[in-house]
Amino acid sequence: MDLLKQVKAIDPGTLVIMITGYPEIGMAVEAIRLGAYDFILKPVDLDLVVLSVKKAVEKRRLEEQIKAYQQHLEQLVEERTAELQRAYRVLKKANMDSVKILAEAIDAKDPYTRGHSDRVRKMSIKMGRRLGFNEQQLEALEYGALLHDIGKIGIRDEILQKQGLLSPEEHQYIKVHSLIGVSIVGGIDFFKDKIPIIRHHHEHFDGTGYPDGLAGEAIPLEARIIAIADAFDAMTSVRPHRSIMPIEDVLQELEQGKGKQFDPTLTGLFLEEKIYLSSTMACLS
Repeated sequence: MDLLKQVKAIDPGTLVIMITGYPEIGMAVEAIRLGAYDFILKPVDLDLVVLSVKKAVEKRRLEEQIKAYQQHLEQLVEERTAELQRAYRVLKKANMDSVKILAEAIDAKDPYTRGHSDRVRKMSIKMGRRLGFNEQQLEALEYGALLHDIGKIGIRDEILQKQGLLSPEEHQYIKVHSLIGVSIVGGIDFFKDKIPIIRHHHEHFDGTGYPDGLAGEAIPLEARIIAIADAFDAMTSVRPHRSIMPIEDVLQELEQGKGKQFDPTLTGLFLEEKIYLSSTMACLS
């Protein structure tokens, strides 16, 4: 019994046939519990020993066959998984390229916002990484940032490109772009999880935004992130009714907007981590 324990400790897969002159049921049970494959009593019937050895050998052969088959399956699974991952990366890049082209088309509709969506995307992704977003969350944020202004496709050019301040009626009209954006992507399954970002990126933290007047954490986190990047880029870009604002004034506007237009925690992160730096250089160059 001690030898059985030692053998099993060295190699648990070893098949052990116990042959003993002690016909005690307790010992047989204990031997099986410790891992004995078979338990044969003396006097020994050689045919019985041969049969037991044959069964043990066959058991070992089947175990090795199953192990080899499992290893083969695992290799196949790894190969197929790698192929699927490559295909997914290709598909993901194709989707992203298509969305970037669409975003560029949106920005091109208003010459004053050229490159706006991509700059908002870069700042938003930086924020998401600082917040510990996983890959899936970052992907949704990236698509949402690129598509946040897709509804402007449905806004008349004379309003988007108007020189001077918008009238109250025109301002109300342009507010509809977030809902237009939702209607555009609403029928596409791939974009369904981005709808809240597109719909709510103009909500204000104090509840005074649009279209639903959401407040605080009722506003989706991704939409709160994009709202800051969107406002920053708008203030640091030339617009029909004004020139670029000095960066000091823009940062002050964001600081003053904490808890009002913007999430105070996210705004603090945006300012303290200087998320805006690379975007600012792009805007001013």
